[in-house]
Amino acid sequence: MLTVLVLVLLAAGCTGGDGSEPDSHSSPSGTGAGAKVLAVKIDNVAPARPQTGLERADIVYVEQVEAGLSRLLAVYSSDVPPVIGPVRSARETDLELLRQFDRPVLAFSGAQSRLLPDIDRAPLDAVPPSAAPRAYFRSPERPAPHNLQLRPERIPYTASGTNAVEALGLRFGPAPPGGRAEDSRTVRFPSARTTFTWSAERERWLVAMDGSPARTSEGEPLGAATVIVQDVTVRPSDFGDRSGSNTPFTETVGSGTALVLREGTAYEARWTRPAADADTRFTTPDGERIDLAEGPLWIVYAPR
Repeated sequence: MLTVLVLVLLAAGCTGGDGSEPDSHSSPSGTGAGAKVLAVKIDNVAPARPQTGLERADIVYVEQVEAGLSRLLAVYSSDVPPVIGPVRSARETDLELLRQFDRPVLAFSGAQSRLLPDIDRAPLDAVPPSAAPRAYFRSPERPAPHNLQLRPERIPYTASGTNAVEALGLRFGPAPPGGRAEDSRTVRFPSARTTFTWSAERERWLVAMDGSPARTSEGEPLGAATVIVQDVTVRPSDFGDRSGSNTPFTETVGSGTALVLREGTAYEARWTRPAADADTRFTTPDGERIDLAEGPLWIVYAPR
């Protein structure tokens, strides 16, 4: 049934793909109206920057993809902008990562055909262009595939108004005792790097991508209130792209070390997630919960 639907959608001329994976998927299994969060897969190479609406995400995940590049998964709930993008394709890593949320809506440009059945079975509402063609448009200001934009108001999603951080079982609060002063931290992938530099004036960790300051589409610096560098295992998966590059899989279930950055201070931490449907817990080495600074949270999955 899925194969037949894919062929029908392709024949209808739906144009939401990113050039490397087919842009097709069956309609979402639920309406998404009661979902707490909207997750959007965001492009993160130079031609895709500056991204639109990224500064209004509650949580931004930085993941490694093919050829050692990075891609973002932005999670919205408290504040959903009118336009988000550029939207790109989903990965296997996203399905495990998003199990932490209560049936999220996932907006993405498409996926490899072999991954589509996994997306169908995942406990989420998938909304690619084939399921909501009026919600997506191509910006004339950039070349494809770096120009697919989403209008969230045109997909079956209603924001809860609460911060997505709360859906993870995390909370905002005072900093833990201790820590060490730190004004900059860089996380490197084989072909990408993300740097966070503390700005006391803005009370934010300003983001730089591949050595260039990240900015909003209005030209303002992009920043995070809290950054978590989560040390994870990144291994080859069973999937790859058309050029023959393997798609890495980031293991977000398990445990390991982490570094929490807030207010110009770095705190050593531990993370644990015992099962795919469990939240990730961040604690001090002594087992005390670590609270977050009020504002956007960025989580970077750093290969260990």
